[in-house]
Amino acid sequence: MKKFFGLTSVLILSGLLLGACGSNKKDKTEDTGAADGKQVVKVAALESAYGADMWNKMKDAYEKQNPDVEIELTLDKKIEDVISPNMKAGNFPDVILLATGREAGLTETFIKDKNLEDLTDVISMTVPGEDNKVSDKLIPGFTETLATNPYNDGKTYLMPMFYSPTGLFYNAALLEEKGWEVPETWDEMWELGEKAKKENIALFTYPVAGYMDSFFFSLLSATGGPELFNSTMNYEKGSWDSDKATKAFEIVGKLAEYTAETTVANANQQDFTKNQQLILDNKAIFMPNGTWVPEEMKDAPRADGFKWGMTSLPAENADGDRYSYTFFEQIWMPSGAENKADGKDFIAFMYSDIAADIFKEASAIQPIQGMSDKLDGDNKLFYSIYDDGAKAVMGGFSSAETVEGVNMHDALYGTINSVVSGDKSVDEWQKTVVETAEKLREAAE
Repeated sequence: MKKFFGLTSVLILSGLLLGACGSNKKDKTEDTGAADGKQVVKVAALESAYGADMWNKMKDAYEKQNPDVEIELTLDKKIEDVISPNMKAGNFPDVILLATGREAGLTETFIKDKNLEDLTDVISMTVPGEDNKVSDKLIPGFTETLATNPYNDGKTYLMPMFYSPTGLFYNAALLEEKGWEVPETWDEMWELGEKAKKENIALFTYPVAGYMDSFFFSLLSATGGPELFNSTMNYEKGSWDSDKATKAFEIVGKLAEYTAETTVANANQQDFTKNQQLILDNKAIFMPNGTWVPEEMKDAPRADGFKWGMTSLPAENADGDRYSYTFFEQIWMPSGAENKADGKDFIAFMYSDIAADIFKEASAIQPIQGMSDKLDGDNKLFYSIYDDGAKAVMGGFSSAETVEGVNMHDALYGTINSVVSGDKSVDEWQKTVVETAEKLREAAE
């Protein structure tokens, strides 16, 4: 199960880190070398579902290419707990692989306190061991989002790593058996919903309400284009109650009428796989999810002939665009890092063919051009979604001041269960989101 998207404030840690990055941090004239004279780069990385082996291989590959550098690697499934005590004392890793959206909110803390090193120069660096620059390797658009440029100042502070397209997952064999087409517009989606209803099949389900984040970001882009997405992510006045945003809320409201009845009851961390199982059992057609779901459900029973399918969200109309949101992890450098030069070189190495192939073996796909050509099976299907006409949506809410009792994640996604159950109306839901955005905007002004 992926981690919920959102900004979690860790106020005590925030204050400690702020102090550590100031008067408590080490003198930059201190030696950053090992006893054998090698330069040491301290790398801390989350040991996620991809495993630890790929990072050990990465360490060996980089040290082989750079014999004068030693990578001091720290890996853990709760890397925040491991590195935070040292950081409070002013001892920072040079490089950290840790995405936003984690429960501990460590990356968000560094963003809010502006304790990130500017990595814009990494984009123009030559990839170690290659002739190409990092900018030549990256898929366009991945360093132009609020997830990499959180202050909207034209500078990149977090570099994009392993990416995962999201969309609507379904059993392709079911649609083939019934002779049903994948909807390309919302009108076609409603038509399919009526056909499915006659056969006691729900049109829609979701694992937990938090999974509606990527869905709603794609939906905002479909109803109002990149302009609406960017304005809502920046809490701009009038954006969340605009006609185009209202259309997105209304679509979710109508989709609630076609959602499987058991969805809300099972939309929690203990039972979410029961909702995913609805797709495998042909009891629901579509669910929002990411490329990790086939592995997550690999041992689950399924209908005969089951075959994963994935599609972007439908367009608003026949002339509109279809969108698919992409999650990606981030690699960054604390401003208190001691060996910034070698640390940036290591980050640039992440986009080399050597690194990409090592990561690919663990199913961690780097956002570099040509990677989809190297994939097969389900991954070939999933990572080719943008080759079939869908447009990519990336990034998320801009960094905002902490306002006690105000949480956009809770307002936007936490209310969805109540909308689906009928306990709240779409108008009430939208009003809550508008009020939340106004409070966050006012705090920033």
